Amino acid sequence: MGKRGFLVVKGYEDKDIHLPIRKTKDAAGYDLEAAIDITIPVFKPGIKPTLVPTGLKAYCAKDEYIMLVNRSSGPKKGLFMANGIGIVDSDYFENEENDGHIFLQFFNCSNEDILIHKGDAIGQALFQKYAVTDDDVTGTVKRKGGFGSTDK
Repeated sequence: MGKRGFLVVKGYEDKDIHLPIRKTKDAAGYDLEAAIDITIPVFKPGIKPTLVPTGLKAYCAKDEYIMLVNRSSGPKKGLFMANGIGIVDSDYFENEENDGHIFLQFFNCSNEDILIHKGDAIGQALFQKYAVTDDDVTGTVKRKGGFGSTDK
């Protein structure tokens, strides 16, 4: 395996999942597609974000992460990522809970439910380097899953 890339996550091998590509020569992000048809309901107070599966996992170097961002067309439709941007740490890849499955979480601020179809581009993934402080102390928790799993 190389330095960074995408693979289909366990359980989605036969679901016609497309590995992300950059649509233009100088694009920074890899376009992510929805792995299933899913409806994002209109936002109401107290509603939880809708998790949209991609059917993908991604690997990168230990000093890198994958940034998940909304597409520029998302807000035009009323779709906003619940966490603004998503961060996928390198140790999320192939974790024991979900094999490193990448999801994007959305709120729908339009006036009607939005149906996302399998294969619709829903976000982008960008590979990024990060730095640590001079006095960095690394935690000892082993990642088991995603979305807050290191706090458990």
